[in-house]
Amino acid sequence: MGFFTDTTVCIGCKACEVACKEWNDVPDTIGQLTGESYDNTSALGANTWRHVAFIEQRKPVKVQEAGLEGLEEPSGGDEDGFRWLMSSDVCKHCTEAPCLDVCPTGAIFRTEFGTVVVQEDVCNGCGYCIPACPFGVLDRRQGDGRVWKCTLCYDRLKGHMEPACAQACPTDSIQFGPLDELREKANGRLEMVHEAGVTDARLYGADEGGYGMGAFFLLLDDPEVYGLPPDPEVVTRKTKSLWGAAAAAAGALALGVAAAFAGGAR
Repeated sequence: MGFFTDTTVCIGCKACEVACKEWNDVPDTIGQLTGESYDNTSALGANTWRHVAFIEQRKPVKVQEAGLEGLEEPSGGDEDGFRWLMSSDVCKHCTEAPCLDVCPTGAIFRTEFGTVVVQEDVCNGCGYCIPACPFGVLDRRQGDGRVWKCTLCYDRLKGHMEPACAQACPTDSIQFGPLDELREKANGRLEMVHEAGVTDARLYGADEGGYGMGAFFLLLDDPEVYGLPPDPEVVTRKTKSLWGAAAAAAGALALGVAAAFAGGAR
């Protein structure tokens, strides 16, 4: 189970952020001014399990005229136009989850729905999972020390209810369901958007390669515009390769020293 977020119909209402906080009793952070447009949370974190990004762009705006199927630039429009990009980000609930791999206490586990959840009563706050996440999702809560993130409303799923954010979304920008069905919907939606003339649209994380993202997106621009890594990397995997190279070098050095002693003894 997972999410498909169609950012082309996101209106930035933040109903998802509010519903998430209310259902999961996430501490309130609304009210802080960041200076980043209408974005008052900036990024995902221990107290922000849903983050609605607002991006202001100087770019010609296309609108759908009555009776026309495609998108056109409005007559008399300003070539130096302006558009909003909005997207609700969330934990990706990876199939190959690096955070789960490095957790030493078993606090992070995979549920029967294929999602990834942190057990707050087992987490010891070691923080190993924080740099392991290639999307910067995991975070310690100040004054608490433990790591908190989206549970994909595990308790609601067990009660046969959809996650609070998806239920609250008024435009169905956030869709919830089996990943295979969501990928089929996403590909169909992308085809429709392309046929309407928005050729820059693309899917992010919808293939099953890489980490196998359980939350993927239909975007209107490059991933980095929305604050998403274009090519996510896992620091711990790099560390493993470094340790492997270091071990090989140490082994070669030890063999050299042993050979030198053996030669001196003759």
